[in-house]
Amino acid sequence: MVDTDPIAPEEPELALTLRDEEGDLNPAFVAAVTDAIERADSDRVCALAGDLHEADVGDLLEALHPEDRAPFVRLLGDEFDFTALTEVDEAIRVQILEELPTATVVEGVREMDSDDAVYLLEDLAEEDKAEILAQLPFPDRLALQRSLDYPEETAGRRMQTDFIAVPPFWTVGQTIDYLREREDLPEEFYEIYVIDPGFRLLGSVSLNKILRAGRPTKIGDIMHENRHLVQATEDQEEVARLFERYNLIAAAVVDEGERLVGVITIDDIVDVIQAEAEEDIRALAGVGDEEISDSVLYTVRTRSVWLIVNLATAFLASSVIGLFDATIEKMVALAVLMPIVASMGGNAGTQTMTVAVRALATRDLDANNAWRIIGREVMVGLLNGGAFALAVGAVAALWFQDPMLGVVIGAAMVINLVCAALAGILIPLTLDRFDVDPAVASGVFVTMVTDIVGFFAFLGLATIILLA
Repeated sequence: MVDTDPIAPEEPELALTLRDEEGDLNPAFVAAVTDAIERADSDRVCALAGDLHEADVGDLLEALHPEDRAPFVRLLGDEFDFTALTEVDEAIRVQILEELPTATVVEGVREMDSDDAVYLLEDLAEEDKAEILAQLPFPDRLALQRSLDYPEETAGRRMQTDFIAVPPFWTVGQTIDYLREREDLPEEFYEIYVIDPGFRLLGSVSLNKILRAGRPTKIGDIMHENRHLVQATEDQEEVARLFERYNLIAAAVVDEGERLVGVITIDDIVDVIQAEAEEDIRALAGVGDEEISDSVLYTVRTRSVWLIVNLATAFLASSVIGLFDATIEKMVALAVLMPIVASMGGNAGTQTMTVAVRALATRDLDANNAWRIIGREVMVGLLNGGAFALAVGAVAALWFQDPMLGVVIGAAMVINLVCAALAGILIPLTLDRFDVDPAVASGVFVTMVTDIVGFFAFLGLATIILLA
């Protein structure tokens, strides 16, 4: 009998690679996995995806049809690493977890590092979270619940509760023997932490120091005091800045009593930096925490809020135009040229605003250099305004055969670009001063200012100079 399976296991699969030459998922690979899922062929699914890195499994899950994701996990069975779910969008992660049996999720959570397990559980509904935690062994449940009790986006939520701590009177030899004999140690670690009987952190010893010291050497003699402690309640963005500033690989996390409760590592910080950058980008566009896997209705709801605010400011800008309706009726050229002034001001304001918001987020812009940066942006606006005023003014004068019209639009261009520069930096600074996220609210207000100033300057000057 002839085998009609186009991608049978015995056939050579050199062409059936996970990714193509550009690094994107290979459609043929995704189709092969989908076919195996539809046939409920566990062996085939394991042969294709069983050895993939969790990040690749995450990409594959996102590429699969929603109805195929949970069956894919079930068919992989023990070969599925639940860490892969930390690599997908929240909506996909929640959908998969809700469709899987609780016992399967519990077993997967038990195999994960504590920080990844917390990341997995924190997005679930409270009743689902409680059901999973209730079926975990008491030590695991206690550790996860303690991390989940910390506020969102804090070090306590991102820390790993598996770490190695020893007393200062231990010798290097005792410590090495301990590391060799224990089977429940973290898979990867960079430092040994030194604690007193009350579990308060005294210091840490890097692995290279332990390897270089003699066996009789006491740990307390080679430890160094931790200068970069992280409070469990500290915002994750502040922790990321600490890692960036001091080039840290790992940092101890302590509670309010300076007791060691966990460790946060560079791989967690990379995720934090990416998440914070994405959050700022989405906020600038007014799309909140939207992800591409979200439903249409959810996306409509999240986007509509700032669209409503933008509509209100648009009516405000239109009312400025209404003040000069008689002027526009007398000179149609004004209606033709008016959008140019507003558009240039909007783009200039957005450029300044983007730089200012990012500088505020990274703490590169503060009270110490604010006035210097404001002055710089005003000069940039003035020089750009002058350059574009000459170009646009010349085009307008030639187009409508009216030199004074060129003067009017040129002057309005200078005024609007200078005001755009001021709005682009002063609005984020003001919002930040009142503890309002400048990434969320700046865009709408900067656009409002540039539209109103642009229309008012152009039409006002036209009324005074051309139609007086």
